[in-house]
Formats: sequence, C-alpha cells, structure tokens
Amino acid sequence: MALNTRMDKDILWATTIVDQKAELDQQEQKRRTRARKLGILIVDGTKDQREMNNETLNQSFANIEGPVDCEEFLKAATNGNVKVVDKFLEDGGDPNIADELACTAVHWACRGGRVATLKLLQSRGADLNVKDKVKDLCNIELLSTPLHVATRTGHWEVVEYLVTSGVQINAKDREGDTALHDAVRLNRYKIAKSLIQAGADMKVKNAVSTAEL
Repeated sequence: MALNTRMDKDILWATTIVDQKAELDQQEQKRRTRARKLGILIVDGTKDQREMNNETLNQSFANIEGPVDCEEFLKAATNGNVKVVDKFLEDGGDPNIADELACTAVHWACRGGRVATLKLLQSRGADLNVKDKVKDLCNIELLSTPLHVATRTGHWEVVEYLVTSGVQINAKDREGDTALHDAVRLNRYKIAKSLIQAGADMKVKNAVSTAEL
C-alpha cells in the first residue's frame, strides 16, 4: 500500500509539472499570436503549404490503377491514403515491408500522424513495436520504434493509440532513450503526461545519463 501511494504521488507530481510547463508554453504562444496580429512577426505559411502538398499527393494516389508497389504503399501510409494502403494489403502485400532504412508503413504513418492508417495496418498484422535503422549524423542506426517516432514528431493522438494498443512503452532506442526521454527533451508536454499516466518508467536511464527523468 505504501509503495502504491508513493507511486501515485510521483505520478501526480510529474503530471503537475508537465501541466505547468504546458501552461507556460500556451501563454508564450498567445503572446506570439498577438504579436503576429500586430505585424511584429511574419506568419509562417509552411504548415499550410505542407497540407496543400499532402492533399495533392493524396489526389494523385487516388487515381492509381493496377498494383501498388512498396514505395507507393509507404508514401500512402505517410499521407493517410487508406484506400491505397488497403489495396496494397488486399493484393497480398506484406504489412511489415520496409524501405532501405527498415522504416515500415507503421513508422511512416506515425511520422505523418495517421491514426486511421495505423488501425488498418494493425488489423492486417503490422508490428507496432518494430525498430527502424535510420542513421544519425555519426552513421549509427537509431533503432527507433513507432512510439519513438510519434513522440518526436509530436503526434499525441498516435501516441495515445499506440499506448492503448499495448506497445512496449519503455522500449529503448540505440542510445537507451525511451519515448518518455524524447517527450521530455523535446518539450512534448501532453505526450509526456500521457506516457506517465500510462505507466512509463520515470526512473529509467539512457546510455549517457546517470540521472532519472
């Protein structure tokens, strides 16, 4: 009982800190928004352009006739074109097929924030814990899981789906980082809170740290 009480207090403390940090970020975002309205900052149109590009890609995929190859399948997973993904799988395609860096459609769907695509892939047997072989600047394979990818790219809904699907929440990459390490380092407060509430280990250490989270 005492141990459970201590764990509950630790979780409450951690989530409270996360909420406080998130509130500070929201206040800063509001300040920046007011500044933009006053013409102090230039509005960044990158996101709008990216969404337009994704829509164009989706439309082009929708017109594909005949078999879907691996490259088209992985691109469709990134852009959330469920019809193309489904066609590849219906034609007998391997849901765990990967590119030259061992990134599967699950990795790409996580990077694109595509929950519907993830659900389809999982229903066809895709591995939600598979590790990629993307290399860092030192040419070392990172061995990131889909949960790492979703956390780093800031897709909270994807993280929630993966966690509720029972993925290995404390899985480590090459550097010993868990998704919670990534969430804390990248200030993904909402994701960090979700991971903690889902039971992520707050005391786990990575390969270069001697300190707890």
